[in-house]
Amino acid sequence: MNYVPGTASLIDDIDKKHLVLLRDGRTLIGYLRSIDQFANLVFHQTVERIHVGKKFGDIPRGIFIVRGENVVLLGEIDVDKPCDTVLQQVSIEEILEEQRLQQQ
Repeated sequence: MNYVPGTASLIDDIDKKHLVLLRDGRTLIGYLRSIDQFANLVFHQTVERIHVGKKFGDIPRGIFIVRGENVVLLGEIDVDKPCDTVLQQVSIEEILEEQRLQQQ
């Protein structure tokens, strides 16, 4: 494996499923489709995942462009690994209500 500096090292990650944590605290999951020299990212089939306690909900966002300066963490998701989470998936309405109550 050869070392590639900067965002060029992400070229091998294109078309793979990723999780990205944004500076404002949001979590996005989607397929990385494009990058540029500023680490701006384009995701496809993106969902915004909201966690509240032991529950989570996914809000479909479609194509999503993220400015590189807003990325805190980016990681590939292993789609072949079985999910062994203790979290319960709930509807969008339920997770948004849980989030609203938590913020109050």
